[in-house]
Amino acid sequence: MIKLYTCTADTLASCEVSPGAIRAAAWIDLVQPTAEEAALVEEVLALKVPTAEQMAEIEVSSRLYHVNDTLYMTATVLAAADTPNPVGAPVTFVLAPSRLITVRHFDPLPFQSFVTTAGRPGSGQIGAETAFTGLLDAIINRLADVLEMLGAELDTLSGSIFEHSHIKAQDRRDFEAILGQIGRKGDLTSKIRESLVSLGRLITFASAATGPEVTKAMRAQLKTMARDVASLADHAAFIAHKIGFLLDATLGLLNIEQNATIKIFSVVAVIFLPPTLIASIYGMNFEYMPELHWLAGYPLAVIMMILSSLLPYWYFKRRGWL
Repeated sequence: MIKLYTCTADTLASCEVSPGAIRAAAWIDLVQPTAEEAALVEEVLALKVPTAEQMAEIEVSSRLYHVNDTLYMTATVLAAADTPNPVGAPVTFVLAPSRLITVRHFDPLPFQSFVTTAGRPGSGQIGAETAFTGLLDAIINRLADVLEMLGAELDTLSGSIFEHSHIKAQDRRDFEAILGQIGRKGDLTSKIRESLVSLGRLITFASAATGPEVTKAMRAQLKTMARDVASLADHAAFIAHKIGFLLDATLGLLNIEQNATIKIFSVVAVIFLPPTLIASIYGMNFEYMPELHWLAGYPLAVIMMILSSLLPYWYFKRRGWL
């Protein structure tokens, strides 16, 4: 799909796709473009549109490079952060002096929010430079919002893990569900950090460019964004450390619960060991056992078994082992 946006006096407006409109567009957004759509843009603008395979390359030289007066920059952008399956996929920014081309194969929320904001009357003049910085700013703001949400959710999860002393045993938290939540939040955090690293490299590369496509005002904005990305990366590292701490704490509490269960079985085994010994002695088939001929032999054996089980239980309770 090809989306074309032209700048007017005070808003960003979409327009129909045609060769003339492609030449006049300030921002060309290629969403899951077909081979024919990519070829059309390449033919009209004489610019190379990277394929999905090229965008997936992880080498810096394949993601950030300069051809004539055009910057080719690919960053990993987070999408579907509000779902159980967040994704981080590459988005390519092709910045020329008079136009911006974006190539993406999914629909992250920052693109939607930027189009909505820039399309409002009175939003100001929108060109290739402002579209590029506006999209980057929207992406960074979205990552900041997700980190804030993640931090709040971790605080709630931390409370459910540690504040459990007053909860009855049958109502205690489901460790399997908690481990699942920690795993999902850890996966989301790793995708956020990956996105921040790629954005930091992109901003550094764009700031260092010296061509006409990068103006002094744009370089100042990029410098501010670089500071924002660095601060978010530090916060994401803190979140990752907290997730690791909660994982270790949950596994520790799980071991305590398992040890308590094993202790119960151990105590029961010790309690029934003396009665079993007594019953085993009088179950032996020796001919000369005088107790077998006692009238009170059986009641006495039963009483001995009961007392031998109650004494260890009383001793364990007194020592505080139960």
